[in-house]
Amino acid sequence: MAIEGLVTLRSAHDFKTTLDRLLQVFKAKGVTVFAQIDHAAGAAGAGLTLRPTTLVVFGNPVAGTPLMQAAQTAGIDLSLKALVWQDAEGAVHLSYNDPGWIAGRHGAGALPAVGAMATALKAFASHATGV
Repeated sequence: MAIEGLVTLRSAHDFKTTLDRLLQVFKAKGVTVFAQIDHAAGAAGAGLTLRPTTLVVFGNPVAGTPLMQAAQTAGIDLSLKALVWQDAEGAVHLSYNDPGWIAGRHGAGALPAVGAMATALKAFASHATGV
């Protein structure tokens, strides 16, 4: 099922490897990881179960600031996020919001920074998933 504005890749790797590869590429490219949220651990703490699901909040002010300068409300969607998750069949996926969709949502138009952000995210996701 396609979700508007959401890019999802099926990983060739297991959950831990996919998450580790994502974090490694961020570190190698100088991308700041602001938070890593283990939703499955949060569910377990509440006595509930959830398949492996981790949200990584990340960004780079050089990339994101031009979008917020064009449409300050884009700050609600920035910093960027990537979700590494395992489905009911055991397949691992990586999902993120398309920067072009974010820009469109906020009426920012086609900014060069948005295209660069989209290209970088595609490369990061491809590295993490092996796709």
